[in-house]
Amino acid sequence: MATAPNPELPPIAVERQQLLQAFDALLQPERFKDYGPNGLQVEGKPAIRKIVSGVTASRALIEAAIAARADALFVHHGLFWRGQDGRVNGWMKQRLALLLAHDINLFAYHLPLDAHPVLGNNARLGEVLGLRADSRIGDQDLGFLGGWTDASGPVTAEALARHLESRLKRSVVAVNGSPGEIKRIAWCSGGAQSYFEAAIAAGAQAFITGEISEPQAHLARECGVTFLACGHHATERFGAPAVAAHVAGQLGLAHEFIEIDNPA
Repeated sequence: MATAPNPELPPIAVERQQLLQAFDALLQPERFKDYGPNGLQVEGKPAIRKIVSGVTASRALIEAAIAARADALFVHHGLFWRGQDGRVNGWMKQRLALLLAHDINLFAYHLPLDAHPVLGNNARLGEVLGLRADSRIGDQDLGFLGGWTDASGPVTAEALARHLESRLKRSVVAVNGSPGEIKRIAWCSGGAQSYFEAAIAAGAQAFITGEISEPQAHLARECGVTFLACGHHATERFGAPAVAAHVAGQLGLAHEFIEIDNPA
């Protein structure tokens, strides 16, 4: 059944390939060795007027994008990952069926969206937290290292944990390894706990990411570097809307960020 025209949408439409080229030019996915395909993952209608952005291409986000009359969905976590079961059944069938039935394009960028120096997850996370990067750490230079934008920023591990909880609006798992003032801080959004050793080697006094695994607690205590796990979703909420809004503004498209709550 045809969808009635939405008078709130801009009168112009952009071709799918033009939108893909704009995302690729900004995020440069060819530079990264990633865990899945970056770019257009599901082909929808050829002409696009409205983009909805979100963190993960969940069924809830797809349904919200349909309700918002989106022509394209832009996410950090797409549908396809290296090593996954390739059969289209269960949750995968449900998500794909919704996208195809409503002719919605799905664009997904994983590591390129983390790494962008201005609009990416790590850049925007640093901005939210009041941090400024002066170097990169870890595999493919995804992690950021720097210090406080304001010299009066939190200086102890306890104060830093409270600051993160206030800015990100969620509880933080903190393993205190730093006995004194914290000035050099490394951060990498999402499931970047494996970057902790690179952060220690680079001279960080604290490391901020989304998740913690068992080894990191011991390393924090033994190496004297505080580890703070702030939530995978909570640390990766900022890149997708920033990039989608930027490209939509360039091309004259409508954009809406839709938050789907996730405790992880």
